[in-house]
Amino acid sequence: MPDGSEELTLQTFDRISAIDSMEWDRCAGDDNPFVTYAFLSALEDSGSVSAESGWLPQHLTLRDAAGRLLGAMPLYVKGHSHGEYVFDYAIADAYERAGGRYYPKLLSAVPFTPVPGPRFLVHPNEDRRLIVKGLVSGLVQVADRYSISSVHINFLPGEDVPFLQELGFLIRHGHQYHWENHDYQSFDDFLGALSSRKRKSIRKERAKLQDSGIELTALSGDDITPNDWDYFYRFYIDTYDRKWGAPYLRRPFFDLLQERLADNVVLVMAYLDDLPIAGALNLKGKHRLYGRNWGCDGDYYKFLHFEACYYQAIDYAIEQGLDWVEAGTQGEHKIQRGYLPVRTYSAHWFPDAGFSDAVDSYFDQEKAEERHLMAHLMEMSPYKVEN
Repeated sequence: MPDGSEELTLQTFDRISAIDSMEWDRCAGDDNPFVTYAFLSALEDSGSVSAESGWLPQHLTLRDAAGRLLGAMPLYVKGHSHGEYVFDYAIADAYERAGGRYYPKLLSAVPFTPVPGPRFLVHPNEDRRLIVKGLVSGLVQVADRYSISSVHINFLPGEDVPFLQELGFLIRHGHQYHWENHDYQSFDDFLGALSSRKRKSIRKERAKLQDSGIELTALSGDDITPNDWDYFYRFYIDTYDRKWGAPYLRRPFFDLLQERLADNVVLVMAYLDDLPIAGALNLKGKHRLYGRNWGCDGDYYKFLHFEACYYQAIDYAIEQGLDWVEAGTQGEHKIQRGYLPVRTYSAHWFPDAGFSDAVDSYFDQEKAEERHLMAHLMEMSPYKVEN
């Protein structure tokens, strides 16, 4: 274990395949599937993440004198801000109006994945503060090497926030909607925790969907076939065509996901007259189910989105004894389905002191607004108020 006096070596890699998968995963741990070697390599090997897509990998590693991997970070040089879900367009505009060049920037995140989780991957036997400090030094060196405007770390755990503030990072707040399992034994147990009006509303939604003849099933592991992925990808593409433009994930990504992380995949498929009409992709961690992508065949099926993305996820989490379901960003409608707002964090570093001070003031205003918004959203909670 390094004591801070021995020589440590920082290095970046433009592809994760240049790093030993077992070493990476030893630092990443087994709690969050999105920072595993399997998930990140599937993004790169499928061509979804590349210099051409504006995500140039520069994964950062920290080794001791014996060559042991002590820490690592998923890291990218970004030529734009797409696929991040922490929106910095106003900051980019201000930076360039001040005469600077905002892009490229340096980002530690999981591409296209607004899921909170570890960004500083530290060997379990090492001093976390020491390794994080070493990796932050590496971030600054990479930024200087490429004349990069700024460093960003998106959706990091709250426990990393105080130390990063000590190291000069500015902290930004956001929120998502998560469902917590209070040791429910069934979906009816969960409904019993809601107010009468909300409970009746959810039961009515589920009953109407069932009466329409639509059936849903949650597939995982080898139960998912290439045909299932073909249908799901079609649904995924259709959603992007109608809402957001070009999709981020390429078709081979889902084959690689099945090949490398099949047991972590929970694919909810909806059928009408035995024909797939919609799908919702989730990934399972040690304690959480993470809702990711959704799509349908283009027709409107009332309440299907709520059932496939929210209620089926709750059913699955209760059955598997998972503690949380993370339903991702946006959508106050999630609150009425039992998903409450949870604070998220991102960290940002700007070498220009004057601009950093201006952004810090901007973040302070945002935080005040977030506090008021979170309080308002919590007032919309569907849960019974305990006397």
